[in-house]
Amino acid sequence: MPRRKKKKKGEEKKEVPLPAEGEVLGVIEQLLGYDRVRVRCSDGYTRLCRIPGRMKKRVWMRVGDIVLVAIWDFQPKERGDIVYRYERDELKELEKRGLLKELLEEEF
Repeated sequence: MPRRKKKKKGEEKKEVPLPAEGEVLGVIEQLLGYDRVRVRCSDGYTRLCRIPGRMKKRVWMRVGDIVLVAIWDFQPKERGDIVYRYERDELKELEKRGLLKELLEEEF
């Protein structure tokens, strides 16, 4: 079993990835099994998203996590790929920039 990496005191914070063209923020609604996830996106659509192989056993997803979704070109309304899962400190940065308002307002 691999050991966790310890954070060093002088470690710099990495840049928080922001949504570019063709990408949206989303909240995981349901884990469907294997590498499929249902995500409610900030543009109002609920998409069936795929977890790519490079993230499968390295980045664990849970219901309620905020993720960055790359929308597929050929099925833009229904499908997408999960590109990144945001951590707690990165969510604070997104909140400061005002990107989480529309995503969290839809929830309540």
